[in-house]
Amino acid sequence: MEKDTIKLTRKIQLTIDLPTAEEKKEVWGKLYKWQDRCMRAANLIMSHLYVQAMIKDFFYLSEGVKYKLVDEKKDPDGILQFSHTNCTYRVASDRFKGEIPTNILCHLNYELINRFKRYYMEYVSGTRSLDNFKPGTGFLFGIQGFKRLQYNEQKKAFCFRVYSVPFKTYLGRDFTDKHKLLQQLISGEIKLCTSHIKLDKGKIFWLAVFEIPKVAHRLEPDVVAEASLSLEYPITVKIGRNRLQIGNKEEFLHRRLAIQAAHNRTKEAVPYCRGGNGKERKLKALNRFDSMERNYVTTRLHEYSRRLIDFCIKHKAATLVLVDLEGNTDIAKEETFVLRNWNYYELTTMIKYKADKAGIELITT
Repeated sequence: MEKDTIKLTRKIQLTIDLPTAEEKKEVWGKLYKWQDRCMRAANLIMSHLYVQAMIKDFFYLSEGVKYKLVDEKKDPDGILQFSHTNCTYRVASDRFKGEIPTNILCHLNYELINRFKRYYMEYVSGTRSLDNFKPGTGFLFGIQGFKRLQYNEQKKAFCFRVYSVPFKTYLGRDFTDKHKLLQQLISGEIKLCTSHIKLDKGKIFWLAVFEIPKVAHRLEPDVVAEASLSLEYPITVKIGRNRLQIGNKEEFLHRRLAIQAAHNRTKEAVPYCRGGNGKERKLKALNRFDSMERNYVTTRLHEYSRRLIDFCIKHKAATLVLVDLEGNTDIAKEETFVLRNWNYYELTTMIKYKADKAGIELITT
């Protein structure tokens, strides 16, 4: 049965809601410690999950070794002292007990087990390497550690606590739906799911996951929209006699190629930049272009996919068919320029997400 809810992820900047610099410094140390322990625990859990899955291939063990991954209390052939889910949690909690809230480890263990199950066949066949978690991946928390969300009129921000650490949001000039989602969370209209907190370059970001009901649009099952992705026009959609071309080649590539050209010019000039503080000073001008192209492309693709779904809703199309998607993907693989500058997969992902949110069935051919 199809769910009538959908999960949205929003990136919200946070600041520590404490009065003095000493208190903030102490909290920063605690958050970095939690992030480090979460990274180490994630690598530990994934290693144990992989060993458990591959233990039958350890042919060099003695013949008396048991291989069944179940609790020995429930099955005489079992080799585990706890349940399969609980054993990896116990490994992490025993190693980092007292250094990180155990609830964080519980949510981490649950997420990694689901991830391992999802890619199990690729892991055991050797087509996918085991996930390697690096510093800066953040830490998880559930609704049990999320308390006292409210809007503070004096601070003009939403305030809450995560495991007794006080935070307040910094939305800036928010032109998105973040403020509305937080208000709905306070009123109980939507739910908060397991989310991340990530520390990045001296800033704190909350990757909040909201579960919201799908918007009910008046769509007609007999109306079908046909859309195609091409080089000349990113999206061309047709519904009956109505036709719309979204974007064009020159408009999409002009800014992107300009950013690439500026990046290359700056890269050639890097050897002549003034040094003095290592490579950070040397690469200061070049680092400005690191995310500029990525942000531009993401914004453009969001606009294109949004216009496509709005066009379908306007004409009450309950089904959206993406025509000849596999052919366009093959062309992109053959042409180096297309593969580098066109984003068929990302655009398709955004269309699928927005169609699901609007209740539109997506079919790819």
